[in-house]
Amino acid sequence: MRIAVTGPESTGKSTLAAALAKQFDTVWVPEFARTYIETLNRDYNYNDILQIAKGQLLAEDTVSQSQKLVFADTELLVTKIWCEVKYNRCHSWILDEIGKRKYDLVLLCNIDLPWQSDPQREHPDKREMLMDLYRCQSLLYYSNVIEVSGMGENRIENAIEIVKQFLKECGSDY
Repeated sequence: MRIAVTGPESTGKSTLAAALAKQFDTVWVPEFARTYIETLNRDYNYNDILQIAKGQLLAEDTVSQSQKLVFADTELLVTKIWCEVKYNRCHSWILDEIGKRKYDLVLLCNIDLPWQSDPQREHPDKREMLMDLYRCQSLLYYSNVIEVSGMGENRIENAIEIVKQFLKECGSDY
């Protein structure tokens, strides 16, 4: 079972994915882009985004082979929106793959957390526009999307309850 944690930058995706994995005694797949960009000795470019997308999916697929429940910190929608906002276009491979990728549940992180500056974050002034994009596009690609809000531990508790309810409805033994 795969659960994706998605949303605009600085919405607590990594913190949430890690906390959920801990709560449900499983693993999470970290955001591949962060590690990839940190290892570059230059600014990233359009072609790097394709490599990031492929790396994210490879990591997710590798972990999913040995786990019943996996939390993915970001997914292809993040990569697609990032590429389109930054470059006004997106790789056809990403567009093809996003339609094929299935998640049992997608947690869409709201922008109700304060912006936290980070060298890899680029759009503090576009948060509402990005949130609108995520709301619309997540519903185009995924069938089970639930928005997660709340500050700090409250956000984590809200997400835990959403996942518990989802797993109960699925008849999962988690």
